[in-house]
Amino acid sequence: MSDGEAAVAASGPAGQTPPLGRRRRRGRDQRAQLEQLPVDAADRAIPRCAHFDLCGGCALQQLSSGAQLRLKEQRLRDAFDRLARTAPERWLPAIASPAWGYRRRARLGVRFVQRKQRALVGFRERRCNLIADIARCEVLAPPLDALILPLSGLVTQLSIRERLPQIEVAVADNAVALVLRVLDAPSGPDLAGLREFEALHGVRLYLQPGGIDSTRALSEPAAPLFYALPEAQLQIEFLPTDFIQVNASVNRALVAAAAQLLQLDADSNLLDLYCGLGNFSLALARRARSVLGIEGDAGLVERARANAHRNGIVNAEFLRADLAVDAGTAAWLERRYTHVLLDPPRAGALAVLPQIARLAPQRLLYVACDPETLARDVGVLVQQHGFALLAAGVIDMFPHTAHVESVALLAPRGVRVAVAAGD
Repeated sequence: MSDGEAAVAASGPAGQTPPLGRRRRRGRDQRAQLEQLPVDAADRAIPRCAHFDLCGGCALQQLSSGAQLRLKEQRLRDAFDRLARTAPERWLPAIASPAWGYRRRARLGVRFVQRKQRALVGFRERRCNLIADIARCEVLAPPLDALILPLSGLVTQLSIRERLPQIEVAVADNAVALVLRVLDAPSGPDLAGLREFEALHGVRLYLQPGGIDSTRALSEPAAPLFYALPEAQLQIEFLPTDFIQVNASVNRALVAAAAQLLQLDADSNLLDLYCGLGNFSLALARRARSVLGIEGDAGLVERARANAHRNGIVNAEFLRADLAVDAGTAAWLERRYTHVLLDPPRAGALAVLPQIARLAPQRLLYVACDPETLARDVGVLVQQHGFALLAAGVIDMFPHTAHVESVALLAPRGVRVAVAAGD
C-alpha cells in the first residue's frame, strides 16, 4: 500500500479505520491489500495507465496534475530551506506540461523470458529490476506509446533475442528513431525482419553493436534527425543517442522563460555552461551580442558548431572543457560576460561556482534536474559568494513521476535587477 493509499484508508467514516482485505506477516511487519476506498481524497485521480500498479516508470498517477505540481514545488521549497538556508524573493509559476504523450526520449529495457517464450520491452517494475510486462505506455510520445507490443514481437522473432538488452528511442520532428543495442550481429533473416518492421511502422532503426560511436542506421542514407524551436527560428540536428530535453513542449517554454528571465539585449555577452547541442545557446544568441557555449562532450561541441552554421548564427562560439574539474586557468574565463546560464547534469556545478562568482554576471540562470543539488549550489552562491536568489520555480518536465526539474535566477548583491513583471 502506498503512503497516499494508507492516508486515505486511515481516514474512513467517523475516523474509523476501514477493514482491509488479505493480510500477511513478514517478520515484524504486517502488510494488507487495499480493497476499498471509503473516502476519495480531493486530489486523488484514477491512474490512466493499465500498468500503473506494476510499472515503475510513473509513481504519481494517483494524484491530480495540480497536486503533483504542488508536491514538486514543496520539495523545491524544502530543499532551499534545508540546504540553501534561503528562499527566493519571488516564486515563479510552474512551467507545466501536457499530461500524456509528452516523452520523446527514453531508454527501454528488453529481456527475453524463457517461461513466457517472448521478449518483454518497457520500463522496470516497481522496487525490482525485472522488465514490466506492459502493452503500451501512456507517457511516451506517439507513435512510441503504441509500439511496446510490436517491439516485443519483433525482438521475440530475432535469433539474437537474448543478446539485445535495450532499445533507446527518440522522436524527432522529422522521424522516429529506435536504437537497438545488439551484443551479437543480427543474422540475414534478422536484418530482413528489422527492415520489414521499419517499413511497416514508419520508424527508423539503428544498430549499436559497441559504444555510442558504433551506432549506424539500418537503412542508409538516413536524413539527420532534428527538432525545431519555432520562436527562435531554429532547427537543431541531433544523433539518436544525443541528449535532448525529454519533453518538447516544456523545452520550448523553458527556452522562452530563459530569454525572459535573463533579459538579454544587444550589449549582452552570455556564457552558457554545459551547453550540449546549443539548445539554449543558439536560441539566446538571437537576442545577445555574443554567446560562448562550454561543453565537455567533443561530439556535442562539434554538432553545436554545425547547428550554429546551419541556422546562420555567427555570434555563438562553442568550446570543449571539462567542467567537473577546476577550470580556474581556462582562457575563456578571462573574457567578460554580462550573463551566465548553467544547465548541469544531476551532480550539479559545484566545481565551477567559484569561477562563476569571480565573473560577477548581472544575472545568473541555473536550470537544474535535481532540486537538492540546485539548493546546495545556490546555498554556496548565496552564503559564500554574495549572490541573491531573485526567483525560482518548478519545471514539470516529467509529469506523473517524482522527478523534479527547476530553475533559479540569481544576481550578485549590489547588482540589483528587478524581475520583469512577465517573468
